[in-house]
Amino acid sequence: MKFKLIAALLLALTLQAGRAFAIEPGKSLPALGLAEVQSAPGQFVYIDYWASWCGPCRQSFPWMNALQAKLGPKGLKVVAVNVDVRRADADKFLVHTPAQFTVAYDPQGLSAKTLAIKTMPTSMLVSPEGKVLFVHSGFRTEETGQLEAKILALMGL
Repeated sequence: MKFKLIAALLLALTLQAGRAFAIEPGKSLPALGLAEVQSAPGQFVYIDYWASWCGPCRQSFPWMNALQAKLGPKGLKVVAVNVDVRRADADKFLVHTPAQFTVAYDPQGLSAKTLAIKTMPTSMLVSPEGKVLFVHSGFRTEETGQLEAKILALMGL
């Protein structure tokens, strides 16, 4: 009985700690230790967390390529953060699904842990001032129109 109580308390504390670091719209993006993400002064940054084993990630890359081509000249930088432990897995994915945007690597998953990323892909739009404007989990091709409209609206375009 005592063990179950201690286990429940530890679980509650763990869940609470995870919530404390979860990224929410309106909050500043914390330092992630990823130069590719933090070095975009004056730009909106669309950050996408992905892994080579993620099926929806394969579908999202062509859309993000188009998004970068269309909105890059208007102030958007797309950065895809890979969380594969083995860089070779990410490289193999990129051979078959090329990225025409910035790719960052976080093999220890430290930035994903900081943001409490639980779903692949998870994306967010960050303002030039470093505020998170929205967070989106998953990817469905049929939702890209709505997603792009939201990005355009938040960018004031």
